[in-house]
Amino acid sequence: MKILFIGGTGTISMAITRLLAQRGDELWLLNRGSRNEGLPENVKIINCDISDEKDAEQKLEGMEFDCVGEFIGFVPEQLERDFRLFAGKTKQFIYISSASAYRKPMQGYTITEETPLENPYWEYSRNKKACEEYLFGLYRDHGFPITVVRPSHTYDERSVPLGVHGKNGSWQVVKRIKEGKPVIIHGDGTSLWTITHNSDFAKAYVGLIGNPDAIGEAFHITTDESVSWNEIYSYIADALGVQLKPYHVSSETLAALGRDYDFTGSLIGDKACSVVFDNSKVKKLVPSFRAEVSAREGIKSTVEYVNSHLECQHDDEGFDKWCDCVIEAVEKMKKDFNG
Repeated sequence: MKILFIGGTGTISMAITRLLAQRGDELWLLNRGSRNEGLPENVKIINCDISDEKDAEQKLEGMEFDCVGEFIGFVPEQLERDFRLFAGKTKQFIYISSASAYRKPMQGYTITEETPLENPYWEYSRNKKACEEYLFGLYRDHGFPITVVRPSHTYDERSVPLGVHGKNGSWQVVKRIKEGKPVIIHGDGTSLWTITHNSDFAKAYVGLIGNPDAIGEAFHITTDESVSWNEIYSYIADALGVQLKPYHVSSETLAALGRDYDFTGSLIGDKACSVVFDNSKVKKLVPSFRAEVSAREGIKSTVEYVNSHLECQHDDEGFDKWCDCVIEAVEKMKKDFNG
């Protein structure tokens, strides 16, 4: 098949790119070329910033595809542009939305694709919902062949999955654990979370490409395993060979103190909620799909990769100081309250 990805080198899309290249599909990536190193040799590149619509239109002139995958669309205006570029030129348009768009607060923790989309805490999630509504409108009114995919917390070898981190990614928390410092875990750490390795996600996504039953439908793709945040952080410490020193702080407190970090959205609107995903819908269309990388195994391999690759180690002194200040403030409050 002839496939075009808008993006194609991110956390989610890189694994799909590699799998399709291995399968021998004709895969094109349209992106700015800033992360194209290490791509398979048989992947073809269109160097273009898609926000420059005229340039993209010129470089795509005369091209048609069996599938177009949109990985970097966050607001409806970007999808409006995509419709202008690809209407009548693709047999399928797969949009990456987000499972964070599901209703918060939760009504029960088992999520299906029929769970309403309503997240008042996070603008990112509300924008994803708006994108979905726009695309389903195109499907109903114009027959635009859309498929919506909602990932939850998907990770790769470059970023350790965490609940609370700064703007430079996961390294500073990993570093705190290595150095024996207390590490902030939101809530009491017992809420359930689902982390999916990108290599597992890719298998289900590829199974939806070219599947006529996927047109006009939405699917989430996750592992079936749910683990607590305490377990996630303990797996990180185990992979480092050190003892974890957890420091539990309520999500509401972190949101109130995290002026420079959007913990209202990322915690209260997402990671503070226990979630278990029912993947029966995608498995019906892709019966071979089975997530094989456990949370413990995936975290171990990711920690080992990050710990041995300097390009993944981005210090964040501001976040490190913020963690110390939060812990100090909470300890002081406890002391003052208890006399």
